[in-house]
Amino acid sequence: YLLDKSDKYDPRDVERLQQDDKWVENYLIWRHDVVDDTLKMIDESFQWRKEYTVNDLSESVLPKWLFEIGALFLHGYDKEGYKLFWFKVKHHTRDPKQQLDKKKLVAFWLEHYAKRDHGKPLTVVFDMAETGISHIDLDFVRFIVNCFTDYYPNFLTKIVIFEMPWIMNAAFKIVKGWLGPDAISMLKFTNKSDVQEYISGEYLPPHMGGTDSFKYSYPPLVDDDFQTPLCENGPITSEDEHESKEEIDADTKEAGELNEAQNVNQKKMNSIEQISKSEETDKTEVKPKNAKKALTTFKGPLLHISPAEELYFGSKETGEKKCLIVLTNVTKNVVAFKVRTTAPEKYRVKPSNSSCEPGTSLDIIVSLHGGFAASLQDRFLIMAAEMDQSSGAGVPELTQFWKEVPRTKVMEHRLRCHVIESSKPSSLTLKDNAFNIPAKTNEDLHVQLTHLLQINRRLEEQMNRCLWFQQLSVVLSLLSVTVAAFCFYLAYAQRS
Repeated sequence: YLLDKSDKYDPRDVERLQQDDKWVENYLIWRHDVVDDTLKMIDESFQWRKEYTVNDLSESVLPKWLFEIGALFLHGYDKEGYKLFWFKVKHHTRDPKQQLDKKKLVAFWLEHYAKRDHGKPLTVVFDMAETGISHIDLDFVRFIVNCFTDYYPNFLTKIVIFEMPWIMNAAFKIVKGWLGPDAISMLKFTNKSDVQEYISGEYLPPHMGGTDSFKYSYPPLVDDDFQTPLCENGPITSEDEHESKEEIDADTKEAGELNEAQNVNQKKMNSIEQISKSEETDKTEVKPKNAKKALTTFKGPLLHISPAEELYFGSKETGEKKCLIVLTNVTKNVVAFKVRTTAPEKYRVKPSNSSCEPGTSLDIIVSLHGGFAASLQDRFLIMAAEMDQSSGAGVPELTQFWKEVPRTKVMEHRLRCHVIESSKPSSLTLKDNAFNIPAKTNEDLHVQLTHLLQINRRLEEQMNRCLWFQQLSVVLSLLSVTVAAFCFYLAYAQRS
């Protein structure tokens, strides 16, 4: 393919394919490990990516009105913790002149999310309330379907269709023909009475029976994971709205003591896998014994963050209420950082607003308040930026720093929550925690199941080949015996 069509691919896509094993694996999984089908899909998607200039799509190259009407946007999570991709069908009208720009808007959102959340699958929601024949656009629907079936592998968990008008039944029979058997099983037709089987009320608008007060507006670009979003000219300027003055003072005191202890032990903490030895004066915030050590690391330009993607909390049954985030400063300057969460009423983050000295590591303890339980929908945002050597590290200096630092200078990294469910006795659960065994995600289990099915299929094929060779051997043996017997008979007849 590369030799014949290299001019039809974006070199950046080719380079990524050669370096990103996860991307390759997603293509293979989506095509059931059939290599020829996988190569064909990669070829088609790469040509499409270059045709639509996917790698260069940005807000500046798309018409502003496309963002303003609010027909497409990302907001909230389903009950499995997957991001929701909303299609407000009532805001869409057919217009051949606008079709290409609208398709590029879909590609923009998918690429924007894929880069931000490392390709974690999406749940698509078609909100068809207040729609009619004038909103039906099968060409546009087919493009959306193709994005998930042909261009973005293993990127779709399900399609939730809300209150589809009966007059559109015929149209969706055509859509089912485009989806194929695997994707058809992902279609979920819902109404107000059963949509909460898939999406909890906190992320559903009132007309869908939910309590979500979110109202779409633009600008800025909708990125509503965090209740305190970034300003246009830089990160948020106010301190943690959900922390009391006493908690902020405590954070400052802890941060100072942590940094002092870490400066003493700097040589001992060059590796991200090492746990900081510093002590905290607040006895209630002592590092939890069962907090999981970081097994994976995100290597950013300013900070290495561990774990890389998920914080593991226990359910009410397992009882694990604290997690550890380890930050390592890989620059030659002091790095200021802030930690935000989508559920500030649930979590305490210590320290949540501080700085990290060059070459040192710092522990952040994330703990649940009293009766709260972690949720798959909860997210954490870590923001970091380099400070001048002359800048101080106190609360006033940090506050002023975050007011002035340009957004382009801020590194961002997001973490998801993973809830460990267990039916084992608590003693066994603690034993598992002691050995830091991470729970398998749905994606991990799906990958393992896919591999097992493929291995099983190959074994069946080998057994069938063996049986065929066995039967052939028996036939040849019988034929050989028959020929030999016939030869003996001829020889005997000639002698007689």
